[in-house]
Amino acid sequence: MSSAAENGDAAPGKQNEEKTYKKTASSAIKGAIQLGIGYTVGNLTSKPERDVLMQDFYVVESVFLPSEGSNLTPAHHYPDFRFKTYAPLAFRYFRELFGIKPDDYLYSICSEPLIELSNPGASGSLFFVTSDDEFIIKTVQHKEAEFLQKLLPGYYMNLNQNPRTLLPKFYGLYCMQSGGINIRIVVMNNVLPRSMRMHFTYDLKGSTYKRRASRKEREKSNPTFKDLDFLQDMHEGLYFDTETYNALMKTLQRDCRVLESFKIMDYSLLLGIHILDHSLKDKEEESSQNVPDPKRPGMQKVLYSTAMESIQGPGKSGDGIIAENPDTMGGIPAKSHKGEKLLLFMGIIDILQSYRLMKKLEHSWKALVYDGDTVSVHRPSFYADRFLKFMNSRVFKKIQALGSRHRPDLVPSTPSLFEAASLTTTISSSSLYVSEHYAHDRTTLYSNSKGLPSSSTLTLEEGTIYLTAEPNALEMQDDNASVLDVYL
Repeated sequence: MSSAAENGDAAPGKQNEEKTYKKTASSAIKGAIQLGIGYTVGNLTSKPERDVLMQDFYVVESVFLPSEGSNLTPAHHYPDFRFKTYAPLAFRYFRELFGIKPDDYLYSICSEPLIELSNPGASGSLFFVTSDDEFIIKTVQHKEAEFLQKLLPGYYMNLNQNPRTLLPKFYGLYCMQSGGINIRIVVMNNVLPRSMRMHFTYDLKGSTYKRRASRKEREKSNPTFKDLDFLQDMHEGLYFDTETYNALMKTLQRDCRVLESFKIMDYSLLLGIHILDHSLKDKEEESSQNVPDPKRPGMQKVLYSTAMESIQGPGKSGDGIIAENPDTMGGIPAKSHKGEKLLLFMGIIDILQSYRLMKKLEHSWKALVYDGDTVSVHRPSFYADRFLKFMNSRVFKKIQALGSRHRPDLVPSTPSLFEAASLTTTISSSSLYVSEHYAHDRTTLYSNSKGLPSSSTLTLEEGTIYLTAEPNALEMQDDNASVLDVYL
């Protein structure tokens, strides 16, 4: 499920270029959303609090809102429409779990006009963000809405066990019916706050097949890049202190196993990067443009809604990276390979894709033409493993005290054993040496500063450690500089 800035830009467009979705103007959709949610949430307050029962996940409530109004609904200047609310009691529970009070929910969605966002994806969905930056509202296809309904019992169970998650946080599922057209929408958390400038935004799947932003996307003021772009721009990854890194990887691993259990694949990690070193310059440029809402503080207030809360909770300063800048909007502190101080905002998006027959067929024909392991559509277990491997080995790294002479604070970490199933980490040769006597005893590593090429790759696969040494140009002249395999 895509989230906020999946996308970033407020939709450009002149008044005569209003978007349509299923032949319905976006202004009519926004108006119907606010009227429908205003009625259904207000009506829900009269229902007493109680435990959520299994049948509550399948309840659908409906109300008709004619343009002239009725005894229960206000008059409006949109076409007559019917508004359906799916599993109202279950979603009320989810909102309470995240500390969202009914009045705050109504204030966020209904008090000010919704802001339309651009969508870099191919889905054609419309995205709206509330004026206070709290919630994203996205149009979804019938199959996606149906799949979310089926997920609700398992989603309920997972949130009770782990409210700290990078999975989308769903707050409501609705349907607007008008003129024989059904427009389904879902309300969820905003991953990328608009009040914090994202200097880079990436949609990462762990796939390399055609995973590069289009030329049209690159021309936007805030483009969303993809996997190949990340490998080119951030080829050495992003670095965290040990505690934050472990919490992030544990959360990603747990979330991916949940998605795998639901037979879900084709999801992405939406990653927004804010460079703190550029903050002062940005604030000077934007101070004259941004006027904060006096009724609301600028911070997101929904419980567990920020990236930092989603992985380990508030109150961590992240190795002093952001100690001098408390206005972090809940971003996760990190550093670039250049030593720049960063704030990262992230969430797993697009989870409403199950591995049905059409997806199986799609992967089969792509695999015939291309390398099947590089395409984005894949069976759920393989997809999860590839996704985690990419995040662990290419995107996120651990800051360590020991390291090379050039960057002593930025050295890729070796995965822990429970993460070591097919994870790869590159280390410098100054940190590890293998004796030329290794052939006599393959179970022992000797310390020797001679003869090892300058680049070594340590690969952990199913209990076996492979050390691959890549000779440089000078070493190519030496017959002894060859590939070494070390087995433990």
